[in-house]
Amino acid sequence: MYIEPNPMLASEPRPPLIEPALESLLNQSILRVAVVAELHRCGSWFLDGPRYHCGLFHLVGTGQCKVECAALGHAMQLEAGDLVVFPQGDPHRLSTDGQANPEDAGRTSLVCGEMKFSGNAHHPLNHALPACFVVRSKDAGNTFRQLSAMMVEVVNAGQDGRQVLLNKLADALFTLAVCDYARRTGERRGLFAAVADSRISKVLQAVHESPGNPWTMQTMAGLACMSRSAFAERFTHLMQIPPMQYVTQWRVSVAEQLLRDRQQSVACIAEQLGYSSEAAFRRLFKRVSGMCPGRIRSDIASAALN
Repeated sequence: MYIEPNPMLASEPRPPLIEPALESLLNQSILRVAVVAELHRCGSWFLDGPRYHCGLFHLVGTGQCKVECAALGHAMQLEAGDLVVFPQGDPHRLSTDGQANPEDAGRTSLVCGEMKFSGNAHHPLNHALPACFVVRSKDAGNTFRQLSAMMVEVVNAGQDGRQVLLNKLADALFTLAVCDYARRTGERRGLFAAVADSRISKVLQAVHESPGNPWTMQTMAGLACMSRSAFAERFTHLMQIPPMQYVTQWRVSVAEQLLRDRQQSVACIAEQLGYSSEAAFRRLFKRVSGMCPGRIRSDIASAALN
């Protein structure tokens, strides 16, 4: 059966929800998300979180609580379904004064987790995200609310495979949180400032999707339709890092992901990322990441045995 297309719908395409350069980065990144605690508190309580070795998040399942962090400047009240994220694991306090709604009898539940990108110290999101940000359930859209509700449901159901399910849901929820922050923030910096620039964003998307291309200042400037000097100045101003240094750091982040596949040799990974010499790639990888490729693989093998 043929259905005549609606010309009104065709004439007004839906705007993209996320900039292609940011989407390509999230798609190519490896983000390890793990739900590590399910907390239930009643009455007056507080939890002090010291500086942590990786990013943290807390999803309010039921009830309400207050979050305090130096980066926020003032305490914020969180409601059920709200998410607070500390991308660099900054110290913070969660508390309540026991004055929640009578129906909740002062009870608050939290789903807490850790998150870490490959190449954590150099990952573009690490420099672009603030020390703390909050995603309000009422403002974040139906998909966010449905995902957070599913996480709470899985926690309460105690079903088989719940840890795997929670981690995958948390991964998706963090992606939505980043997209929500990118749309709402009034102070774009780093990656978020760059993806708003159509010329620089085009280059970032290409580098994210094809890190093994023989990138040079000339090829990137040509893709941006800018002179080399103007491109270098603009890119460095927005990203706070020179273009070729960004390419190198992104390649190392991708390499960390590829090294998890033990079927691929280091030489094969080096070739995929545009390096003609395995030795040169090993030296560069250690200089940027602080570890040799073999150490990455041994750490992964040890984690799999534990």
